[in-house]
Amino acid sequence: MIVEDLKLMGYREAWGRQELLHEEVVGGGEERLLLVEHRPVITFGRRAELAAKNLVASEERLKEMGVEVVESDRGGDITFHGPGQLVVYPIVRLNEHGLSVGGYVRRLEEVVIAALGELGVAAGKDREAIGVWVDGKKICALGVRIKRGVSLHGVAINVTTDLKYFDLIVPCGLSGRGVTSLEKVLKKAPSMEAMKSAVVKQMKMAFKVSER
Repeated sequence: MIVEDLKLMGYREAWGRQELLHEEVVGGGEERLLLVEHRPVITFGRRAELAAKNLVASEERLKEMGVEVVESDRGGDITFHGPGQLVVYPIVRLNEHGLSVGGYVRRLEEVVIAALGELGVAAGKDREAIGVWVDGKKICALGVRIKRGVSLHGVAINVTTDLKYFDLIVPCGLSGRGVTSLEKVLKKAPSMEAMKSAVVKQMKMAFKVSER
């Protein structure tokens, strides 16, 4: 598995990078793991018409805050990406790891829970909602697409994310459910590099690969 840190990159540019590497992995190339922080963006899942109903901010407000809106092809509803949030895009062949789509989603949740545990945060799953949660609040959103047996998109972990951006939406379409971040939970967040290191380590263990 080749790990690539894209640093800070726009959502559309990173999506294009995913699509390019996806073709390589479909063709038998080495699996990939992309790490990135996005510029402020709200994304809709495949069912954009439903996700759009959970956008509560006006166009003027979005423009004022410098937030782009993009219709994605991932699963899930509406979410926000921005600086201080680690977005992780695994591009892996599910069959080689003996995973169904549901099994893959659960594996990603477990990777994030283990990585957060390394940093001192006790996180868990929610029986009624996908993602990773701390004290009833979502700390990690998850949305994937499987195309030709290979994964796209992934998880978004709030490290030092400015949570005010989530006021622009009903996060993941879950009314009444809050969001949180490592900074809010721990009062002093670990570095982004520490979060990346923990995620890469847990991904390697979960998918039994060697980092390059």
